[in-house]
Amino acid sequence: MIIDFHTHIFPPRFNEYREEYVARDPLFARIYAKPNAKIASCEDLIAIMDEEGIDRSVILNANWSSLELCQETNDHIMESISRYPDRLVGFCSLPPKAEEAAIAELERCVRGGIRGIGEMRPDFHGLERGDEAVMDTIFEVALRHRLILLVHASEPVGHEYVGKQKITPDVLEKLINRFPDMTIVCAHWGGGLPFYALMPEVAEALKNVFFDSSASPYLYRPEIFRHVAEIVGVEKILFGSDYPVMPPSRVMKQLLSLDMGEETEALILGGNARRLLGL
Repeated sequence: MIIDFHTHIFPPRFNEYREEYVARDPLFARIYAKPNAKIASCEDLIAIMDEEGIDRSVILNANWSSLELCQETNDHIMESISRYPDRLVGFCSLPPKAEEAAIAELERCVRGGIRGIGEMRPDFHGLERGDEAVMDTIFEVALRHRLILLVHASEPVGHEYVGKQKITPDVLEKLINRFPDMTIVCAHWGGGLPFYALMPEVAEALKNVFFDSSASPYLYRPEIFRHVAEIVGVEKILFGSDYPVMPPSRVMKQLLSLDMGEETEALILGGNARRLLGL
């Protein structure tokens, strides 16, 4: 089974009325204001999954500044997983500063079959270092429901790009240590966090942490798969593409070019995700 742990979809009207949503939400505008920034629908995702042999995909929400847009897009994700229960796994989005309303929305999403929260970007929500307490209640509810948290991550060095922001390995490490029992997936290889696992205290903190390979060809050479497997263990790696940023096959090609062995490839491409999701 091949599972893409990192994809994004939007309701079809977001493409048709892109300018309206860009005007409504500054976070959406950061990435999707440009007409060439692809907005994919549920049907687009299913089509490329069929074309490229992907059995299941985790669909992530975006980061919205308003509760209303979180609710609108969460509704679409819940509708999508209801239509394709054997193909799609849904995560929801929450505006942390909405506090009680965010908790109510999370409970609603759990009732709708949501399995996690993400792709979360605390920096986009205006949370700074020292604001972690804002997340405590949300994470307590998430822990009670055994939800997975998927967090965006960026590298502290290297080239600039639209999604490169403030969630660097040092920020992730503080979040992970604050919530040690939370199952956390760090997107985009955690901005390089696995390399700090050569420090024993960091390795210990990562016991419930996984790393996805989303957008990997934009960031790293193929050898990233081998190096992360050697440092934190192959069981910590989840295949993710960041579709529609790129097709799943582009990331898969990176992995398969390394000849890491069928057993290792099978774990990365789906075995680890299958275990994590209880499929």
